[in-house]
Amino acid sequence: MSGPPSQYFARQPAAASSRRTVRLSLPDVELALSTDRGVFSTDRVDPGTRLLLQEAPWPAAGDGDLLDLGCGYGPVAVTLARRAPGARVWAVDVNERAVALCAENAAANDAPGVHPVVVADDGAALAGAPSDVARLAEVRFAGIWSNPPIRIGKPALHRLLTTWLDRLAPGGHAWLVVQRHLGADSLATWLQDEGWTTRRLVSRAGYRLLEVDAR
Repeated sequence: MSGPPSQYFARQPAAASSRRTVRLSLPDVELALSTDRGVFSTDRVDPGTRLLLQEAPWPAAGDGDLLDLGCGYGPVAVTLARRAPGARVWAVDVNERAVALCAENAAANDAPGVHPVVVADDGAALAGAPSDVARLAEVRFAGIWSNPPIRIGKPALHRLLTTWLDRLAPGGHAWLVVQRHLGADSLATWLQDEGWTTRRLVSRAGYRLLEVDAR
C-alpha cells in the first residue's frame, strides 16, 4: 500500500505541494476542503466518494467507533463526523500529506470527532495524536466506509481489506465503493468467498457500492 513516491498511496509523495480548495455539497452538509498534489483526487471530490456518501447508510447518532479507510484529505471522515457528532471517526491512510490535510479539514469544518492517523501497510498506527496512536490497535469498528485504493494491486488490496474488515465489531458492516471496470464484481466475489457476506447496494455511473457484513 505504500507504493512509489509519485503515487497517492506513497508514505511521502514526491509531488511538490500545490494546494487548492474543493467543495463538497450534499443535501445535509457543505464542506470546503483543502487538497494538495500527491493525494487522491486532488482537483475534486471524485464521483465514487460522492456515491458512497449519497447512498451508503448514515452512521448511528450515538457514540461509537467508525472508520474511513484510505481517508485522503477527509471528505468521508468529515461528513461522517458531521452526521454523527457523538461518534469517533477514525481516518487512516498511509499518506502523511493526506492525513495532515484530513486533520486540517476536520478542524476547519467543525468536525472534532475525526481522529486522523497515519498507518503502516499492516494497519499499525505510525503518527497522529499520541492517545490515538496508542488506542487504535484496540478499536473495533461499528462501521467502515471506504473508497479503497484499487490501484495498489489485487494482492495488496486483499491484505488491506483483510486487515481492516476483520476489525469490524460483531454485527458491524462496511461499505465499499469500487469502479466496475477496475474489478468491483471480482472483488465482491472474493469477499464472499473469504466469508464476508457481500451485497451490491447500488450500481451507477460505472461504480458499485458494496455492503459487507462482519464475518
